Order: sequence, then structure tokens, then C-alpha cells
Amino acid sequence: MRRSFQSMEDIVKHSACLLMIVFGFSLISSAQAPGRITVLYDAFGKSALVKKDWGFAALIEYGGKRILFDTGNNADTFSDNVKALGVDLGTLDFVVISHRHSDHTTGLSYLLAVNPKVKIFVPDERFDERFGIFGGSIPSSIYRTQPTLPAEMRYFGGNPPEKIQSGSPWPNADFVPIKDVTEVAPGFYLIPTVSQTPGTRDLHELSLAIRTPKGLVVVVGCSHAGIENILHLTAAVDQHLALLVGGLHLIAAPDAEVDRIALALRDNWKFERVAPGHCTGEPEFAALQKAFGDRFVYAGVGSTIPVP
Repeated sequence: MRRSFQSMEDIVKHSACLLMIVFGFSLISSAQAPGRITVLYDAFGKSALVKKDWGFAALIEYGGKRILFDTGNNADTFSDNVKALGVDLGTLDFVVISHRHSDHTTGLSYLLAVNPKVKIFVPDERFDERFGIFGGSIPSSIYRTQPTLPAEMRYFGGNPPEKIQSGSPWPNADFVPIKDVTEVAPGFYLIPTVSQTPGTRDLHELSLAIRTPKGLVVVVGCSHAGIENILHLTAAVDQHLALLVGGLHLIAAPDAEVDRIALALRDNWKFERVAPGHCTGEPEFAALQKAFGDRFVYAGVGSTIPVP
């Protein structure tokens, strides 16, 4: 028999209960929804919807968070791919820029046009070391002074500020430098490394590790410090590795190193799945596909990678 309401108060209470039930089911559904990583930028892919170019960007959706990792090499291409894939950059929780190279940062101009207030985690680099494109400052004590010089020959007329501020192509961006392994949201860790490889020596880079019930999902930009050096640091978070996504910087590596890394990721680090992209290199794609078999995940631009 249909219930009859005695008063407006009954109606309000009943409506509130229904709203709470619907909202509760919505929260449960959201919490249980599977995660995914969508590749927004790369130089290979199957999809006719998106453009190919050298660089990397990916949207990570997991645990109720939406995270942009890198922004590609060309702002227009990044914008076109984002729109073609129906991605909303206005509702991001935060952004990670792995390192200062232009094939990972140029799309920042488009990102900031649509989401100017978003928090952007970047490597902590001092601009007196040829870096500093993300801003920051250094003490003015970095240079020696010569008080006997006339004021017009002295830096800042002989009265320097306590700190010298670095400029940036994106002066209004909310950059947050990361120096140490940091949990930036529950279960989301940024892993900083510094390359010692000739050609990229002293290059600072961030990788992202996400804790899942099946182990860590590790997202890398270029792995300039070496993928195994990055993984040694992630071990402090969790030694169980579920999925590796991104660039391994083996585009010109000799066959012996290509094969060694593929087997090390499978046998030593025991990744359950790998989804290599960007600067991993075609020979390493082949080696990883052979080593991992059906646990190799294709990750061309436009692809969606399930997260456990």
C-alpha cells in the first residue's frame, strides 16, 4: 500500500533519505570504479583520432583522482589530442611534470589557458645550474663581491636582495618543487632522481608511483637516471610492482642493454605488466613484448591502459 505523508516534514525527511541512499551508492560505485591511464601524446599509435609527435603526456584516473602527467612537445597537438579524446583538463586534482625537456613541457601553455590555478609538481632545480624554467630562487651569496668597485659596476649596485628569483615561461603557474620522495595524495608518491648519464648529467626528474591492491603502478617520463635507479627508490614505498608505464630512454641502447633491461624488469623487478612508450625505443618494445608475452600492454597515443 502506498505510504501517505502526514506533513511537509515527512516529505522532506523522506526526500533526504532517498538522496543519501543515491549519494551513497554513487560513492561506492566511484570507489569501486576501475582506474585507467590514457596516453594523450606519443609518436606511435593506432588511433586515427589523434596526432602523433615526439613527446609524452598521459591522463591518470585512479582512486578518485585525475592527474595529468607531462604535456607533450607541441601545445596545438596536445590541445587537439585532448579534445579528440574528450578529456577535461579543467577538473584535474594535480599535474606532474617529469622534467624540463620541451617534449614534456610545451603543452603547459594550453593547460594553463584552461586550468590556470591547477597545482603542478615539478623537479626541484636551481637555476644557477642552467635550469630553473619552473621558477624558484637562489641566495645572492652565490657570487663573490668586490666592494672596491664603484656602485655602477656592482651587481644590484652593491645592495643585492637576499634571494635572486628565477624567471619562468609560465610565471603565474602554481609550481611546487619536489626534492624528496613525497606522498602528494593518499597512495600517490613522487619519486625524484638526478641523472648521472652523459648527455643528461644533473637532469632532475620526477616519476609517479601509485599504490594499488596489486602493487605499485609506476609512471615514468624518460627515466634519464635509469629505470633501475628509479625502481630502487620506489622500493621504499612498496616492493611489489604491478605496472610500468612510460619512457625508458633506450632509443639508442645496444642490443645487450636492451635485452638486459627487458629481462631485469621481468625477472628481477617482477613487474606483472609493462606498457612502454615514448623514448623506450623500438628494439626495447620488441624485447619487452618477447619477455612479457601477453603481459605486454600496447600503449600508443590514444590508448587506454587499465589500472588494477
